[in-house]
Amino acid sequence: MFITQKHISRRTALKGMGVTVALPFLEAMVPAGAAATTATGKVRLAAIEMVHGSAGATVIGAKKHLWSPEATGSAFDLSPSSLAPLEPFREHLTIISNTDVRNAEAFTPPEIGGDHFRSSAVFLTQAHPKQTQGSDVHVAPSLDQLYAQKYGQDTPIPSMQLCIENVDQAGGCAYGYACVYTDTVSWASATEPLPMVRDPRAAFDMLFGMGATPEQRAARRRADRSILDWITSEVAQLKSNLGPVDRARLSDYLDDVREIERRIQRVEASNASGEPRELPMAPMGVPDSFEEHVKLMFDLQAIAFASDITRVFSFKMGRDGSSRVYPESGVKTGFHPASHHQDREDRILDFAKINKYHLSLLPYFLEKLKNTPDGDRSLLENTMVIYGSPMGNSNVHNHKRCPLFLAGHAGGKLKGHLHIKAADGTPMANAMLSMLHVLGLEDVKSFGDSTEALDLNSAGAPTSIAD
Repeated sequence: MFITQKHISRRTALKGMGVTVALPFLEAMVPAGAAATTATGKVRLAAIEMVHGSAGATVIGAKKHLWSPEATGSAFDLSPSSLAPLEPFREHLTIISNTDVRNAEAFTPPEIGGDHFRSSAVFLTQAHPKQTQGSDVHVAPSLDQLYAQKYGQDTPIPSMQLCIENVDQAGGCAYGYACVYTDTVSWASATEPLPMVRDPRAAFDMLFGMGATPEQRAARRRADRSILDWITSEVAQLKSNLGPVDRARLSDYLDDVREIERRIQRVEASNASGEPRELPMAPMGVPDSFEEHVKLMFDLQAIAFASDITRVFSFKMGRDGSSRVYPESGVKTGFHPASHHQDREDRILDFAKINKYHLSLLPYFLEKLKNTPDGDRSLLENTMVIYGSPMGNSNVHNHKRCPLFLAGHAGGKLKGHLHIKAADGTPMANAMLSMLHVLGLEDVKSFGDSTEALDLNSAGAPTSIAD
């Protein structure tokens, strides 16, 4: 191909009955004589909400540095904190501590007590939701959707929304709030919440069944064959025109697709066996294991980023009122009861273990992004991962000192290896305004209750443990 000066379009896909498999980045997609960076897309965005604050937002947690490290700048120590599992990726981390989410607070007496039911709607919008149990919901467009609306049309799917816990977007929940406020973090407009996909099978079919009819998808699945079986000849023909590096890269990518498919099939077979389930009301494709479910969702995001099917994901990893137990964390108390620790140190430390367990799953995703080429960089270099919560101290439902960090270098616009401690009273919206600028939306002058953009590449005057 390089000899003939021909190249493959970045939009090339392999198609069969009810199947569309987009390709990963290949050297053959770079026009002859062009640099590899010309073939890379816009920055990928994965916005992850883990609900209900952190143990580090308590007075005891702040003293023990259970979330944010003590030192700012680059000389920070993660070992005392719930962020310790991210140590191998410290070069890619931008930790932003001490920001507040005022718009998640109660503004009027009737709103008091409704923090669980409005907080998620505030996370990526940084706007105050209208209290209603009807269909007249109102908040603001979310950060992920502002990005998708500007750049998402360049990909087959502008954005995708995933979740782990059950959702019910009909009717009212409690304290006068519609359930939709707590069921999604993505808003296309102030009045248009976007549904989140919980079932890995449904997400897989969205990614690899583009353009297929429901009947075609159903027929393919009834045939009990891999999606790759429907494109065997197309794969062989494409490989015959690729160089050895591209052939290997394509084979690895297709192996990853098939492995994800196999895991989903195993989950479905297990859940259809008639054996009692831990999550009896969950869809057939949802694993009972939290860890398996999260990793499948991370795999789907990584494979979608690699093939440029979409560049935008939001991922809601929990639900405020969930009493799910995470035995791998070493804590037997359910999530929501553990979050109401009554300021007892032993219970705060237990909640920190749950925080740490949740974060221990993220390196799985970051490692996949790091090991996936994207032009002359890796996907991790070309991605911004947002991880945070709109709540601070969950025991009292406040929204101060909320957890927030970024991973990835956002196409070179984030230097990473940095802990930024904002001044007291700084809105989280200031950081998100800067994130929008990093993502190429420099024309956005304000976001939520922002007061100014926060410099995401400077910690200001550094502090150290000695200080």
